[in-house]
Amino acid sequence: MSDSTNPNQATVQPEQTSDPVEPGDVTPAVTDGLLAGIDVVLAKQVIEAALLSATEPLTVVTLRRLFEPDIGAELMNRLLADLQADWVGRSAELRRLAGGWRFHTREALQPYLDRLKETRAPRYSRAVLETLAIIVYRQPVTRGDIEEIRGVTVSSQIVKLLETRGWIDTIGHRDTPGRPALYATTKQFLDDLGLRSLTELPPLAELEGVLDLVDTAQAASSTPAEQSEPSGHAGGEQITPQPSDRATPDGGGSAIST
Repeated sequence: MSDSTNPNQATVQPEQTSDPVEPGDVTPAVTDGLLAGIDVVLAKQVIEAALLSATEPLTVVTLRRLFEPDIGAELMNRLLADLQADWVGRSAELRRLAGGWRFHTREALQPYLDRLKETRAPRYSRAVLETLAIIVYRQPVTRGDIEEIRGVTVSSQIVKLLETRGWIDTIGHRDTPGRPALYATTKQFLDDLGLRSLTELPPLAELEGVLDLVDTAQAASSTPAEQSEPSGHAGGEQITPQPSDRATPDGGGSAIST
């Protein structure tokens, strides 16, 4: 038995334009001759304006289109890291995600911003979150794999919900009778969580506490969860963490848009 996947599908890997550049590496970025003839202040303002007005992460390739002639990937990465350092300690931070670069409000400030929201964020049932967790930590998986782990039938509505949200996608089919679809997470999923790759996800064991809180909140609420499983059973087998699951989580925060 083998899994056939789409080689063009990029679901978990961040953009590879050049070696990662950390903020502390480039504060003197502008002294090595790379910026000769470049107005550094103006260049950073242009990049900053583009990122602040964008509704989605921008890749280095996209940001290079701001300048003529092309300044190249190395110089763009240096300018981005320098700009990232400029925002340290401010109300927002510039972060590199799977889909590119994006400004995010700091997690500590998010509770204040939530007070301005006129609509409540979607509330997902334990069944939805368990299904998503299995896909995230065991991908690529088929619907049958998910049902075997959870011990219950997975509603097609749950799969459709996750696909509509842009968090999962079909990346191929398993070479078994019926050729069931293989599901994996997308770059959109990583971007929404503020992550560059799946290695930044928290240990799977930590999610058990989150799922318990979901159960408690739904039991205490008079309004049913926005999404629920028709069977009404949200149980299932516990997912065994893999070694790759043990990574340090990345901070949250909302993306900034104008």
